[in-house]
Amino acid sequence: MKNYFLLYAKGVAMGAADVVPGVSGGTVAFISGIYDELLRSIASVPAALGLLLRGRVAAAWQAANATFLLILLAGILTSVVSLARLITYLLVQQPILVWSFFFGLVLISSHMVAREIQRRNWSRAVSFVFGIAFAYWITVASPMQWGSDPLSLFMAGAIAICAMILPGISGSFILLLLGLYPVILGAIKNLDLGVLVLFASGCLVGIVSFAGVLRWLLVRWRDLALAFLTGLMLGSLNKVWPWKETLTWRTDSHGLQVPLSQVNLLPGRFAEITGQDPQLMLAILLALGGVSLVLGLEWLAGRSQQSAGCVE
Repeated sequence: MKNYFLLYAKGVAMGAADVVPGVSGGTVAFISGIYDELLRSIASVPAALGLLLRGRVAAAWQAANATFLLILLAGILTSVVSLARLITYLLVQQPILVWSFFFGLVLISSHMVAREIQRRNWSRAVSFVFGIAFAYWITVASPMQWGSDPLSLFMAGAIAICAMILPGISGSFILLLLGLYPVILGAIKNLDLGVLVLFASGCLVGIVSFAGVLRWLLVRWRDLALAFLTGLMLGSLNKVWPWKETLTWRTDSHGLQVPLSQVNLLPGRFAEITGQDPQLMLAILLALGGVSLVLGLEWLAGRSQQSAGCVE
């Protein structure tokens, strides 16, 4: 039961990260020690469905590692439903402190991914640089406006879920680029089942397809994949930098003005331009809090693995 509760808590953390545009649930999965098992379990779903259709229920359950997936999914859904409103509120009321916390989290996470690389050579360096460039390009890309018709919602789910399981690329930010973030977040808040079912269907198709590819890459070319993921996470820091100047605004589904394009500023420059307190000391403390959380999750994951080894 202790391990189940810990897994549920990791799901809650993944869900909370996925709500924030710029932070990936995949990052949380990696730093909490469940990333490889998550990919392996998701990639096994098609084979498990084949067993289920042949009436082999127990074998299908075991093949898909269904207990693991269901507990993790329960944590993610609990977090998304319960924290969507709170995180949205905090991003409006205390953006510097929220982004500082996630900046520290992503920064230390990139270090933890990088240290998994076994060999350092030019090919890993190229993969690393390409990861940084790709993440930076994503974070500065101009938003577009997809429709909210059924096909668009389905395709958005398939694309966003691929980003959600990649450390460093946020599914929420992909939705923001597609112009559908307010639509999906509003559907979660209002429990609009029509929109949610279409979106979830796209997520299911996308994650099952992409998880197999990503797992194959991690098995076949693990160091290259890890170098690319490290670059993705460092490149995404551009998005989670706490001090920004808003250049253009957009009107959301509730008629409120929200930032559309922003540039990063140093804390002193931020104070000069905006006349607001940069909250530098609190921001540093929150960033250190993000670092401490990651290190704590790693420690708990190590303890969990040791306990499992003792049981065996």
